[in-house]
Amino acid sequence: MLKSKQLNILNLVTVLFLVKFMSEGEKNTIKKEFKGEAKVGKVMKNFASISLKPEDLSSPVAFQMAISRLYESLMKVFESGGPESTYIAEVRITDDTGNQISIAIDLGNNIPPFSSEKVKADVQVTLYEE
Repeated sequence: MLKSKQLNILNLVTVLFLVKFMSEGEKNTIKKEFKGEAKVGKVMKNFASISLKPEDLSSPVAFQMAISRLYESLMKVFESGGPESTYIAEVRITDDTGNQISIAIDLGNNIPPFSSEKVKADVQVTLYEE
């Protein structure tokens, strides 16, 4: 089973890019499939709103304001009953221009049924007109 303290940075290997153009029975649809990897781990759900932005590090005053904002957010989390844990999968793929894309998928409160914290991931994007 997975252990929450084993969450590390993911090394991505992109394997396959598929493009499908559909018009039969579908209105001008383009489907693209990306293959990558995901890292499964445990996070505190209430901490999602607590984050630093690049502009928070632009000056000492901006940093001090960010620290105050983080402190207030942490206090609200603990006042509302404390942090709630959930399992997520951090999915990483590389797009067609070489940029790494990372998304998080909430897997719920129960331990996922995977034997390893590293799993394969398929991401499908469908473009269509309404």
